[in-house]
Amino acid sequence: MHNSAANKKGLERTTLRLYGWLLDYNRCMPSPFPGMDPYLEGEMWQEFHETLAGEIRAQLLPKLAPKYVALLAKRYVIQHVSAPLMGVATQRAIYPDVHVAQPPRVSEPAVAYDALAPTAELISPIEEQVPVTSVEVRDVANRTLVTVIEILSPANKQDPGAAEYHQRRMELLKTRTHLLEIDLLRGGRRITLVGELPAAPYFVFLSRWQRRPVTEVYAIQLRERLPRVPVPLLPPDPDVVLDLQAAVDACFRLVGYERLLSYDQPPPPPELSLDDLAWVKERLRHATAQPVA
Repeated sequence: MHNSAANKKGLERTTLRLYGWLLDYNRCMPSPFPGMDPYLEGEMWQEFHETLAGEIRAQLLPKLAPKYVALLAKRYVIQHVSAPLMGVATQRAIYPDVHVAQPPRVSEPAVAYDALAPTAELISPIEEQVPVTSVEVRDVANRTLVTVIEILSPANKQDPGAAEYHQRRMELLKTRTHLLEIDLLRGGRRITLVGELPAAPYFVFLSRWQRRPVTEVYAIQLRERLPRVPVPLLPPDPDVVLDLQAAVDACFRLVGYERLLSYDQPPPPPELSLDDLAWVKERLRHATAQPVA
């Protein structure tokens, strides 16, 4: 009995320590911004893109069960990696599942004193296949594709990948599949719609197959919390709710992006307005001044 009681107390102490560690972990992994973090739009985007897709799936799975399931679907699109990406100076993106080896530095060959110097040095676009992950909601009974959730990437918003995505989008719109598009990138092309979009840096677009060609537009401001948006299912089942902010926060808790993003530099292009840039600096100053829990 004495050993049993001691073991029980030891287990309780371990559980309390683990619970305390989890609380500290959650407190120590915040984003400095209430909504989308504009610093994610740079070299960390590709990694964040896949992590966000996973967190969206994890959030939806218990809401969809037992009739539906959320699955990850990966495809590859062509992107010019040597050209400036979404206004960002040439650099390698960070991929979560690909090891990119940098080529060895080669010293410049000696040039004879009478050789002609080049007039200019320009970039030759080099095509590379870039992974793009989406979330598919399917019904369990028939595996029918019910809703596609696309997280737009730079590859979707500039050529040559933009043309491929437009074609894919047009094909989906001809089907009885709902399409939810999440655009958390300020740069690049928006999806093709008739009419003028509200002024905003971020958007969510929802096309319900029963209401086409109407597309629901959710405009998101930089200083706002990311919204809770509907994910439609088969009639007569009601929508389930996707909390985008909760999904992004979960990404920060999982990875700790605040340790990897260059907050000492201006946000990646496109440039913010002077007012928004001042707000960003104030948010970062405030976050830096806060004591770590």
